[in-house]
Amino acid sequence: MKAIILTLETQQPVLATSFQGDPNSDVSYPYIPGSMIRGAIIGRYMRQYHLSELDLSNDEVKRLFFDAKRTRYLNAYILSQKNKRTLPLPLSWFKDKDAEFTDNLPITVYDFSIEKGEDPETPKAVGEYFWAKEGGVVKLYKEKRRINIHNFRDRKKGRSTDNQGELFRYEALDAGQTFQSIILCEDDDVETIQNLLVEPNIWFGGSQSAGYGQTKIIPPQQSSTNWSEIGIPAEDRENDEVLSITLLSDTLLRNDQGQPVADPSLIKQAIEDVLNITLPQPKPGGIFTSSTLIGGFNRKWGLPLPQVPVLTAGSVIVFEGEDIEITSEQIQRLEASGIGERREDGFGRIAVNWIESEYIQVILPKLSSPSGLLALSEGSRLIAEQMAQRLLEQKLEQYLQKQVGYLSLDEGMSNSQLSRLQSVARQALPNGDCSLVVSLLNNLPSNARNQFERTKIGNKSFKQQLEEWLKNPTDWINGIEVKIADVERQFDDDRARQDKLAEKYTLRLIMAVAKKATKERN
Repeated sequence: MKAIILTLETQQPVLATSFQGDPNSDVSYPYIPGSMIRGAIIGRYMRQYHLSELDLSNDEVKRLFFDAKRTRYLNAYILSQKNKRTLPLPLSWFKDKDAEFTDNLPITVYDFSIEKGEDPETPKAVGEYFWAKEGGVVKLYKEKRRINIHNFRDRKKGRSTDNQGELFRYEALDAGQTFQSIILCEDDDVETIQNLLVEPNIWFGGSQSAGYGQTKIIPPQQSSTNWSEIGIPAEDRENDEVLSITLLSDTLLRNDQGQPVADPSLIKQAIEDVLNITLPQPKPGGIFTSSTLIGGFNRKWGLPLPQVPVLTAGSVIVFEGEDIEITSEQIQRLEASGIGERREDGFGRIAVNWIESEYIQVILPKLSSPSGLLALSEGSRLIAEQMAQRLLEQKLEQYLQKQVGYLSLDEGMSNSQLSRLQSVARQALPNGDCSLVVSLLNNLPSNARNQFERTKIGNKSFKQQLEEWLKNPTDWINGIEVKIADVERQFDDDRARQDKLAEKYTLRLIMAVAKKATKERN
């Protein structure tokens, strides 16, 4: 197959809506999905041939747009400073929780899929980044976003009315960024697809009539026969004892009943089906996965596609055993084919035996300020700081609700003890004074102490979990940050520490868990 390299530069913010945020907000994916690229090229194909709708019985139409074995439109990930297509960060990468990224100072990252040693003592996920190896060092990249506030207007009157004045928020990919996609196709279709990419201006995503979506195709669209998504020859990745699979894009898999399920065990079955082999069970402690919901929009129907769960990009699963024998030809076939459904939209991309080093030096690239960028005035900066504070608290609120949904107490706690815990946490909340709850736990009567120690939350006693939350209130919060103009806020920055933001949300977490347990008991 041939690979057409498609480089895109955003001229306007791009709203590639994901299922994040609250009902009055649209939050974009951190990349341009392959489904959007395929849809935009379908639109060009229809205009070029003056079609009102596609003939799905036409062999060329099926081959170009609907046959995952013939043509695939991969996600457009952000381009590195050295014009290299970055890839999602593996979820098996961890750093010490106290290690912070600073300009020009690398930190050590540990790949737990290779070996989970004693270091680091307090591991923490690196976060949601894209990465590329440049100059022997791994550089992390993050997309820039633009947040705009809109109000709903009457189409005829051109203004909001009494019933149509609610506010909503768009968090879109910002203009001025460069992304790169790959279109995999048959040799005979290269010219046809390249002809559809001649016109430089192309539009992606939603709200195109409101100033979103304009993107420029950067020429030339080169084609390559020996293209590799990770740039490492398959011959160098043969291993008779270990098979490590890393998802380079979200992956949609179905169980035996035909239901879409974000189950890591289905990766094993999918690989066996492609290669016609039998694999051992995954290595104990060798699964690092996460899940999300994906959907889409069918313009012909004018309706959204059903929301289904998928395994997220960056998920890692490791198989280990003496009977693993994967050849370079099988690696090439597996990576070229991918696994799961919607592979024509870039889903199901994988890398085999990708990472070999347990220790990785990671650094943030030195970003140059765009020319002509005006500094915020004092009044504008104050507004930006207020907006950043509110958005940070909003994200923390959403994260808190999500965590509470995962947590539940076993039987063993009386309502009176839960009520007492809530009361003390509520008293400590205004000042973020966790010591009040610590004092409560240290001075419990023997009967109450036994209840806290006997009751389980996950695989820990409730008392142990409370003590860990209160001792390190930032540990349960993972990488929440916002940016408004040049004002950046994080859940653990200087202002957040001064306001005791983590302590306050930890106390709210404790109150919410106790309240949930009381409701479930009643």
